[in-house]
Amino acid sequence: MQPKLEGFAAALFEEMSASALATLASELVAFERAILTESALRGVLSDTSLNAALRGSVVRTLLENKVGADTLRLAVYTAAHVPAQEVPHAFSELVSMVTVRIDFGMNDMALLGLRAARLRIAGVADAILEGIAVADFAQIEEDLFRWARVIEQNPDLRRTLVDRDAALASRIGLVDSLLGGKVTAVAQRLARFVVSAGRARDVVGSLDYLVDYVARARDWRVARVHTARDLDAASEAQLAAALATLTGKNVELQVASDATLLGGVVVEVGDLRLDASTKGRLGALHDALMSGRALESVLND
Repeated sequence: MQPKLEGFAAALFEEMSASALATLASELVAFERAILTESALRGVLSDTSLNAALRGSVVRTLLENKVGADTLRLAVYTAAHVPAQEVPHAFSELVSMVTVRIDFGMNDMALLGLRAARLRIAGVADAILEGIAVADFAQIEEDLFRWARVIEQNPDLRRTLVDRDAALASRIGLVDSLLGGKVTAVAQRLARFVVSAGRARDVVGSLDYLVDYVARARDWRVARVHTARDLDAASEAQLAAALATLTGKNVELQVASDATLLGGVVVEVGDLRLDASTKGRLGALHDALMSGRALESVLND
């Protein structure tokens, strides 16, 4: 299974009751059967030419109001984060994973290489941070950073947490006893998963990786919108919905007026910049004209 998807599913399962897991299993089985029997659906989900977020949007459209919220979250994430050609098989793996969870109450985390283990932790973070307000991200980053420094500066603590021979439950219990009531609940959950889902000897490195990952996740959750004219509520809602489809994440808008744009908007979210302003179009037209003149000059020489 793709490490990110495994981490996302593990974090999701942890929040669910036995009855909710049973419902999730039956709905996943039904969707897996539809993928196997409907060639058109299978073709769309495995189409490498489609943007990953768009594949997730297709699944959301298909399943919304037809399955539970947990199934919808997991199905959309799978379609948007697994390589297209592997999406159908990923749903089969999810059915197996949730069945094991129901039968045994837990899922064993296989030992992975460094990069794969960190990707699994990133999937955990994606699940846990989905419903968290952007304003809370900074405190989560600070809590994780400070916890990493505590471990780094305490050899006995570090030795205990990286000891693969020590029972996992005791190592997680140690994390809970040291962090309970002292950090945000989100940071504590992430710290626990660093121990259970990451590489034992990479505890500090994984925590530092998470600090950076949370910071990047925050950037993708905030869209800075510069507009020539104030947007009404309907326009803001439409823009937020369009950005959610494009990025695969719910986006918080920060809108600022900029009369120099002349018309339209400029949107910056994460490392993506979309310029749909009149000023931008005029600039592009100017560049195209100048390029044409340069070419004409060369041809006439």
